[in-house]
Amino acid sequence: VQLVESGGGLVQAGESLRLSCAASGLSFGAYAIGWFRQAPGKEREGVSCVTSNGKTTYWADSMKDRFTAVRDSASRTVFLEIDKLKPEDTAVYFCAAANRWCYSNYGAFDDWGQGTQVTVSS
Repeated sequence: VQLVESGGGLVQAGESLRLSCAASGLSFGAYAIGWFRQAPGKEREGVSCVTSNGKTTYWADSMKDRFTAVRDSASRTVFLEIDKLKPEDTAVYFCAAANRWCYSNYGAFDDWGQGTQVTVSS
């Protein structure tokens, strides 16, 4: 299984960004893909997730307003749309795969990408 994130970079506060997670080596339609982030000195937190049947879900209500995970089966890619970026969104963003559902236990996500850095300047 290989998950490759891309699309990160340095952006200004208030801008939007789309991250990509390209998946290979797995039956794409059978897996949920989640997006997570980790800022320096902080624990990894779940951002948004899309189930194997295409439903977007969240682990925290605070993420619903500006983050959306969507999947494109044709390209085997899951995107994370981020609106109105804030400096506190600065983190490494990871995607990870789990069997069918977006489990509350992050340990259910067996395969992880290397991450892409997002830095938001004020």
